[in-house]
Amino acid sequence: MKKLLLYILFIIAGFTVQAQNGTRLEALKIAYITKKMDLSPEDAQKFWPIYNQYAAELRQARQYAQRNNQSEIELDEVTLGIRKKYNSQFTQVLPPEKVNAFFKSEKEFGVFVQKEMERRELKTQRRNENRQ
Repeated sequence: MKKLLLYILFIIAGFTVQAQNGTRLEALKIAYITKKMDLSPEDAQKFWPIYNQYAAELRQARQYAQRNNQSEIELDEVTLGIRKKYNSQFTQVLPPEKVNAFFKSEKEFGVFVQKEMERRELKTQRRNENRQ
């Protein structure tokens, strides 16, 4: 029953996020994080609205940095400030262990996506070499 509720929640959250920014990747990220955090439906109901604000603020910071040619160090500082701000908000609705699991799983997902992109690029290169 718990898995069914989480699955339904994931679908709802996925559609919400897809409607907001149109990416399938964000929906996959939500599924990954939900699984890693082992969120109950009650926890998820409290967590995801805060997460959506957090993600929007990070997105704005990245866009600002890109438009204004900010250095990586400056962007890292801003990002850290946002993470600290939301760490306290997340811990108001979730136990610290789950909040830590969130930040850890968010990093893991980023590494996973990067490796997958590299794998696909390598696969494309090999395919192109075989055609020549």
